[in-house]
Amino acid sequence: MSYEFLVGLRYTRSKRRAQGRNRFISFISLVSMLGIALGVAALIVVLSVMNGFQRELRTRILGVASHVQVSGYDGELANWQRIADEAAKHPRVRAAAPFVQAQAMLSFDQTVRGTLVRGILPDAEDKVAEFAKHMRFGQLDDLRAGEFGIVLGADLARALRVSTGDKVTLIAPQGLVTPAAILPRLKQFRVVGIFEVGMYEYDSSLALVHLQDAQTLYRMEDRVSGVRLKLDDLFEAPRVARELPRYLDADTMVSDWTRSHANFFRAVQIEKNVMFIILLLIVAVAAFNIVSTLVMAVQDKQADIAILRTLGASPGSIMGIFVIQGALIGFIGLGLGVAAGVALALNIDVVVPAIEQFFGVQFLAKDVYYISDLPSELLWSDVIAITVVSFVLTLVATLYPSWRASRLNPAEALRYE
Repeated sequence: MSYEFLVGLRYTRSKRRAQGRNRFISFISLVSMLGIALGVAALIVVLSVMNGFQRELRTRILGVASHVQVSGYDGELANWQRIADEAAKHPRVRAAAPFVQAQAMLSFDQTVRGTLVRGILPDAEDKVAEFAKHMRFGQLDDLRAGEFGIVLGADLARALRVSTGDKVTLIAPQGLVTPAAILPRLKQFRVVGIFEVGMYEYDSSLALVHLQDAQTLYRMEDRVSGVRLKLDDLFEAPRVARELPRYLDADTMVSDWTRSHANFFRAVQIEKNVMFIILLLIVAVAAFNIVSTLVMAVQDKQADIAILRTLGASPGSIMGIFVIQGALIGFIGLGLGVAAGVALALNIDVVVPAIEQFFGVQFLAKDVYYISDLPSELLWSDVIAITVVSFVLTLVATLYPSWRASRLNPAEALRYE
């Protein structure tokens, strides 16, 4: 073990027995250490919570949306079963389901709401989406061909003031042409279920009907709007969307969830990056407190530095001693911060409810937020990145005072000793 490390370690440990002026240096070192620990722990916890929100957002969106969607250029797709079979040849595709999608108006007791009508096959839809898990009333299997049943989003049903068993009037934009005028197409549907996925976009504007009923209403015969695909790995969706046209013997458009919902995930990613930069400033401030600690330590140890120089220590060795001293302060603070941050991130589902119960508050009220619990997803890649960046900041903070120590003139330092 080099003497630079031994001396640097001794300087760090000796502060515990320091008296007078050195005690103040020890206090600044402790503050720097705790500041680094607090900043690192805050970074890990905040990024883990944002990862959790991103996961919840992705789960809720993909509980309704498809991983990959194949549709026709004119909005209609003929012979969907052949296209589904061809798409299933891709090794990543696990399930396929047809759909008819169109706009409409729903009316009940003088209340009218615009809605997006999606015609589905309940058995096939259950393989590519998770509506069945989010049914509050009724079941998805209650949609049967020819019975004209409809399943509404919770907010849409609340706006129309309907419940299961009520009959709503669906007004399709495709009208009937008569000699007198163009009359809208009207059809009564019976509400057989209500779902709530936790995304306002879907809960307030989506209605599900059976595929054949939608084809009849919108005069599509045996055509559909497209085919929804589920993959074994949702993160492979962009690559699958690029490769899928080679498997399809038809002119189709292929899109994936990262393009259709790009704004949601881009916003979360930008917020995560901004929070990383902001919280990293906390670590930077604490790390650069080491500068003042080492500057004062260099002033206090001038005689020691001069003696080491007269014994043959090079300027590089003197610089190494104080770099090691500052690095040890940062390393201890970094270790405490990583341990505290990881422990809190892994147990945030226990810690937050305990704090809410102790103070009698609720951070995310259930009547305001769809996600009422703080989700957390610890990614070790984030922990490694935070650790590396924080340690680099600590090392950078040690360079200037260490360089000043290496430039000390031994004769000047020993003149008044």
